[in-house]
Amino acid sequence: MDVVSQRDLALLPKAHLHLHFTGSMRPATLVELAEEQGRRLPPSLRSAATIPDSLRLPATQRGWFRFQHLYDAARAVVDSEAVMRRIVREAAQDDAAEGSRRLELQVDPTSYAKFVGGITPALEIILDEARAASADTGVEVAIIVAASRIRHPLEARTLARLAARHAGRVIGFGLSNDERRGDTGAFGPAFEIAQRAGLALVPHGGELLGPAHVREVVDALHPDRIGHGVRSVEDPALLARLVEAGVSLELCPGSNVSLGVYGQAESVPLTRLMAAGAQIALGADDPLLFGSRLVDQYRIAREVHGVDDTGLARLAAGSIRASRAEETTKARLLAGVDAWLADVPGAGPGISRG
Repeated sequence: MDVVSQRDLALLPKAHLHLHFTGSMRPATLVELAEEQGRRLPPSLRSAATIPDSLRLPATQRGWFRFQHLYDAARAVVDSEAVMRRIVREAAQDDAAEGSRRLELQVDPTSYAKFVGGITPALEIILDEARAASADTGVEVAIIVAASRIRHPLEARTLARLAARHAGRVIGFGLSNDERRGDTGAFGPAFEIAQRAGLALVPHGGELLGPAHVREVVDALHPDRIGHGVRSVEDPALLARLVEAGVSLELCPGSNVSLGVYGQAESVPLTRLMAAGAQIALGADDPLLFGSRLVDQYRIAREVHGVDDTGLARLAAGSIRASRAEETTKARLLAGVDAWLADVPGAGPGISRG
């Protein structure tokens, strides 16, 4: 490998736009909390604290239903304000260690409402800790409120109104869970509420289902970004439409393989999407379940797909531009990306390419 490819990926400034609240939990934190609460964990979740990659799902067990079983088991330990705050803070700390300077963390407050008195207190706890963690870690932590496809669309409207009331502190509204479930168009009114409040519209689509579903999401929900969207590559006309409209794709190569969307990392069409001009933000999705964090996605791009450091800088810049950070923040982070690329690995501190 040539010297140019040796730049430290953890020093590359980047934004992290696709990370789920429970799925961001550290494996060791999950095991500790389960032991304190006397909860039994599935063996793969318990061993994740000590065995690297123990939560990568084997080929015979890939798929959404196993993933959801593990996710529900992890979510059961989130039973108090203190635990909720801990998850936000540790997510910010972990992102800081990987060069993320902007984290847009996605959460459905209904999952934790019963422990803290309702969806409003649940969201306000997370927002308050996001503010404190931002100040302490140097990572701007913003919050996206996400509705679930497996619940009634009227619940999504309730969440959209909640997000709208906190607009500014909440920066986006999403739609997650199994995209094979529910009627996408029925969630349109919730997204209209969020759009009127100026929130980023960031629904999932185009991972478990193909480009027809991406088109449905675009037509019904008018997204600014699409969570995953990787299978839009299968329809060149659709992909061109996304590029022209400036709709960013939140790609999560590690989770694509773990969920069996692609059989191996080499099959994830990252470079095809880049060649088509798509603006891409790499994300870890649920590192607790998939065993790979943000830097790992950039490492996959480098080591599996052969993306050079110029391309990696382009990916980082795309994540920053697709974020809802202030323009002054974006300019500062983009300057940091340029500085990372200008540095010559191994040349010593303070020496850069001239």
